[in-house]
Amino acid sequence: MTSISGECDAKFANVRQLLQQQLASGDELGASICVNINGKTVVDIWGGHVDADRTQAWTKDTLCAVWSTTKCVTNLAALVLIDRGLLGPDEKVATYWPEFAANGKENVEVRHLLSHTSGLAAWDSPVTAEDIYNVPDAAARLAGQSPWWTPGTASGYHLVSQGHLVAELVKRVSGKSLKEFVRTEISEPLGADFHIGAQEKDWERICDVIPPPPPSTPSGNVDMDSVQTAAFMGTPMKAEYAGTPEFRKAEMGGMGGFANARSIAAILSVISLGGSVGGKRLLSERTIDLIFKEQASGNDLVLRVPITWGTGFALPNGSVPNGWFPKGRICYWVGWGGSAGVMDLDRKMTIGYAPNKMGEGVVGTARTEAYVRAIYSALSESGISG
Repeated sequence: MTSISGECDAKFANVRQLLQQQLASGDELGASICVNINGKTVVDIWGGHVDADRTQAWTKDTLCAVWSTTKCVTNLAALVLIDRGLLGPDEKVATYWPEFAANGKENVEVRHLLSHTSGLAAWDSPVTAEDIYNVPDAAARLAGQSPWWTPGTASGYHLVSQGHLVAELVKRVSGKSLKEFVRTEISEPLGADFHIGAQEKDWERICDVIPPPPPSTPSGNVDMDSVQTAAFMGTPMKAEYAGTPEFRKAEMGGMGGFANARSIAAILSVISLGGSVGGKRLLSERTIDLIFKEQASGNDLVLRVPITWGTGFALPNGSVPNGWFPKGRICYWVGWGGSAGVMDLDRKMTIGYAPNKMGEGVVGTARTEAYVRAIYSALSESGISG
């Protein structure tokens, strides 16, 4: 039987069992899951292997590429600066970054960057991965582009570009790079093993990435003139790149995070617990309320599924993910291949999930959904249903 390590409250035995089943079936190669309720860790488990050959076991300190779950922490950094009065959600981006006003972007607001409504879903083609790794230059390139649609009128998921845009704002108002700001103002104060761009000393702890299956959409069905096509052409990334030194060194706030479930939950519990963890306050209630102020709702121009965006995070809307969440004050986001961060303020619960075998799915994967459902099922049966 596949070995599962870590701690798991008896009330959440179904979650441990599910991870064990997923590993035994081969659907998972290696993964970690963490659940924090009211400041107490009730699930912190991991298992499987870090490599495709199954020669090395996943350990407590294994890190993996969490792709767009990185955006949860990047946008938290922006919210911290909003809370400190250094950024204004309704202020023009050009107030802090004058060059950004070029080519019809003079009225783009900070909240548009945080809700994927700025019209800068990706880079104008042609662009290479190497171009995107150079974050300052790539951000300057975005500042010179025209928006692909009228900013603020619709969402079009900013696959990688959101991280570059927010990073530039962080640097302009704090004087620190996004990587440094997250390290000194978020990760270290909260004791979280979360990194935007990995230091070489940590590379030995980073697991392999197992790419997802090829997309099932036939090439003949692709609309070459759509925002979706432009976004993917303007974000030339492959899963295999995550194992390269260039990717690991790049400080990409949209997809360059390395973490485990424990560190995801440790950081995002700040939101679930009302802005403060362990006596360390990062956000006020007023700023947390901003997260739940709807910015866009409808069929996302890039993902082509219905999504409701608040400020910095997605909000459950009953459509996507369909039925994962009960009613309540919940925000979340997920990473390519399945990683996830879920914040449930009504139940004071935070969920982190980090796998190395990437699955199929637009917003999470079947495994992501199964774990979230299992956690809420256990919560309901334990009487903490909200």
